[in-house]
Amino acid sequence: MIPINNDTIKIRRAQPEDVARIVELIMLGAARDAKTPHEIAVEAGHPAYREAFAEIAKSPHNLLFVAERGVVVGTYQLTLIPGLVARGRKRGKIESVHVAPEYRGQGIGAVMMRHAIDTAKAQGIGLVELTSDKARTDAHRFYVNLGFAQSHEGFKFVIEP
Repeated sequence: MIPINNDTIKIRRAQPEDVARIVELIMLGAARDAKTPHEIAVEAGHPAYREAFAEIAKSPHNLLFVAERGVVVGTYQLTLIPGLVARGRKRGKIESVHVAPEYRGQGIGAVMMRHAIDTAKAQGIGLVELTSDKARTDAHRFYVNLGFAQSHEGFKFVIEP
């Protein structure tokens, strides 16, 4: 682990030059799909990621952030979702929360989640939600310790092209 002072963590909107690093962080977090550093670097350079970033950056309802301390050490995406439930309460969905393995356990994730909640509140969001892979029990404990409740069971359906 690399020692870190949480006061030195900067959270900012992701920029096009961050795309490859964000993809690397996501891939490093997917242990079940373990890849070599070379495979990760090759995949992170795929043009589809830049196209996806451009779409996210254009959307007023999607905010992609990075956490940095000299280098990008974490990332998350916040999606703003209008709805009719609870008299039109807006929801925020926090997704793709990843911290570089060598920086985990040092408070960066908590800084990112505080930032996500503060950003959501500033956008008029009344509730934030997230999902986490069932196998990631450490992540579940982390979210519960931050005050998130495991109130629902999530489902996904992958649509193949």
